[in-house]
Amino acid sequence: MDDLTRTGATGLGPLAGDTRRGRGRPEGGRAKGPKREAGILVIGLGRFGSAIAATLDRLGQDVLAVERDPDLVAQWTGRIPLVEADAANPEALEQVGAREFSVAVVGVGSYLEASVLITGNLVDMGTPQIWAKAISTEHARILQRIGAHHVVLPEADAGSRVAHLVSGKMLDYIEVEDGFTIVKMKPPRETQGFTIGQSKIRERYGVTVIGVKSPGVDFVYATPDTRIAANDLLIVSGHAELLERFAARP
Repeated sequence: MDDLTRTGATGLGPLAGDTRRGRGRPEGGRAKGPKREAGILVIGLGRFGSAIAATLDRLGQDVLAVERDPDLVAQWTGRIPLVEADAANPEALEQVGAREFSVAVVGVGSYLEASVLITGNLVDMGTPQIWAKAISTEHARILQRIGAHHVVLPEADAGSRVAHLVSGKMLDYIEVEDGFTIVKMKPPRETQGFTIGQSKIRERYGVTVIGVKSPGVDFVYATPDTRIAANDLLIVSGHAELLERFAARP
């Protein structure tokens, strides 16, 4: 199969069957001009990549998906902007205009060699932001060493997040960086009926209540005078260990 075939193509020329909305370019196919600030290239349409591409497209982002598997191409044709190409081949990336995008997501994780080759190609092109999926810590280490700016381990991250959620009153858990975390949780009994200032949550537990969501009421940013009810939801930030202790309170 040729390295590049546009979906719906009547031929194999660079513009044939381009499904991107408003992204035509001169004959010859190679991108010209500065990188698009909002342009996002998603490579690989497995469960991870397709979810990202479909969500970005639904949000109105300038996204283009690249997939080499004809079955997946057929599945997604007409649903998202898409080209069929082998992104492990640098010439194919040039033809789809990869240099034009300021952000690229490498959703190919199961095939280590392809993942590394694609990421390396994007690094060589000078892509400003490269997000790459990894399936193991060793895989992640390789991607980081060759120049990926952000490495995601979806299964490990999801497993860690679920572990925090099932262990206490936390309803959502986002680890930002270096242990700093934001959680959504039910209020401990000792805070119910008191204002945040009266409860002295920060002084006692070292965490900060960012906001409070009461049923049927809009979210409000927390102040010392914000009163906490039993059926409220708290948005709390702090170090993961301190949040675990606070959430463990009865």
